[in-house]
Amino acid sequence: MLRTLLTRPFLADLGLLVLRVFTGSLLIHHGYEKLANIDNFADAFVRPLHLPFPITLSYLAAFSEIAGSWLLITGFLTRFGALAILGTISVAIYHAIVINGFNIYLLELLGLYFASAAAVLTVGPGRFAADELIVRRLAPELSQQQTRLEASFAASSQADVETVGSAS
Repeated sequence: MLRTLLTRPFLADLGLLVLRVFTGSLLIHHGYEKLANIDNFADAFVRPLHLPFPITLSYLAAFSEIAGSWLLITGFLTRFGALAILGTISVAIYHAIVINGFNIYLLELLGLYFASAAAVLTVGPGRFAADELIVRRLAPELSQQQTRLEASFAASSQADVETVGSAS
């Protein structure tokens, strides 16, 4: 039982759940703050970059953060949410560097959001996500195949450990 709890897949999936929920929960308020005063956000962050359609891009940034955060929290279409957040945070990092130079104190939070979104985008949401439930419901044979592959991997790992132990 202890071996089952301490195996990599369970802890990795739990770690992804924590990463998704905390990143989404901490980032979502930034999107709502943008919506509360969209003109102020456009004046302070979009217009200094001389980007076209500052109000439209401000709404896009706000909705990307809000929708992306909800998608991360729920684990539904998680990679799309992570991609939306990654795009918005990339522009925010660019803005911070252009306006303030390479100031680590301004970039550290942006860097953490960027890294979190990039990790979820590349690794996926993990087993504790709505995406996983949907895949299991629509394609149960994929879940069974994954279980067989994990069992096979665990068996081969155990055989390697026994081989090394008997050789010493």
